[in-house]
Amino acid sequence: MTDRYQASGTVEGQYQPGSNERVLRNKLGITDPAEMDDIELDLLEQLYDVVLGEVENDQVITVEEIFEWHRKWLGNVYEWAGNQRSVNLAKDDFHFASARQIPYCLKELDEKFLSKYTPCFEMDDESLIEAIAVVHVELIIVHPFREGNGRISRLLANVMALQANKPELDYSSWDLDRDKYFSAIQAGMDCNYESMKQLVRQALRDAEQTAFE
Repeated sequence: MTDRYQASGTVEGQYQPGSNERVLRNKLGITDPAEMDDIELDLLEQLYDVVLGEVENDQVITVEEIFEWHRKWLGNVYEWAGNQRSVNLAKDDFHFASARQIPYCLKELDEKFLSKYTPCFEMDDESLIEAIAVVHVELIIVHPFREGNGRISRLLANVMALQANKPELDYSSWDLDRDKYFSAIQAGMDCNYESMKQLVRQALRDAEQTAFE
């Protein structure tokens, strides 16, 4: 994967020799970003098949399970897969939780958010939208992994939707306006989830329209 963040710290900040600092150090010796992107996508599709086939509608999702998803996805590619990051990450001027804060943040994510908002199988649409929006924002803010946080967060959102007997979300609108998405994450820093709820509502609406076509 190509590195989209400013990172400081240990081995997780190292690049694969010969990649011109475009690919993170990996077990496969891959130096081409496009090749790495393809591998990660293939592995992510395999992860979806496993996770969506295993999770029960009445299952509380835990931080431990989320870390296991990450390990299953990238464990054969990166040494740090499935482990909390030990580097600090920032995107432009926005700093995610510092590495030393992550254990506390994950404990809060488990006890305050995941235990409250999962499982989703008895939720109406608005309750589901709120649950996905809040959990998504909080997980992204923590950014527990060196890379892959967004994709794991989308997987979690899809799990929550399926628990409520809804289709997997359609993220096209998110990808078309990344600034709007990132602004919603920033608003969530102040516990203002309304912008993210709007994005989740659109993603759910688009998914349902596609499902019924």
